[in-house]
Amino acid sequence: MDLDLILRWLHVIGACVLLGTGAGIAFFMLMAHRTRDAALIAHTASIVVVADLLFTATAVIAQPVTGALLAWRLGWPLSAGWLALSLGLYVLTGLFWLPVVWIQLRLRDLARAAAEAGEALPARYHRLFAIWFACGIPAFAAVLIILWLMLARPDLGVWLVR
Repeated sequence: MDLDLILRWLHVIGACVLLGTGAGIAFFMLMAHRTRDAALIAHTASIVVVADLLFTATAVIAQPVTGALLAWRLGWPLSAGWLALSLGLYVLTGLFWLPVVWIQLRLRDLARAAAEAGEALPARYHRLFAIWFACGIPAFAAVLIILWLMLARPDLGVWLVR
């Protein structure tokens, strides 16, 4: 089988996992949050944390590896505008994703504690959820833009990448 085809396939699968897992996690966390049921939120957040670590983290590692190999094999310089912009947006996405993972752990723990105590969700939970939600918007938008850049490969010139 053609190595370029395998790399492209793996890269596309990784992109699908990033987009799909991100959208799925956001949907299920938001739906659980809307119930204000601490036990349900704790359970959902527990699953979300596992999904993020299992699927998202794997794709986060695979994407730059398969992307770099593809660029090298196809002769695309990393300084090509569309590719450099994609890489910058990928880093931006990561800067939002890392705190989101930590926040999801805290949301889970706060909801779990509230459920065990039979209390309402604390104000800290709501503040963290607002931050979690706010971080998801630019991260998700960046992933959508990256996907468009990967497909369209528009001529954006050459950018200096060091």
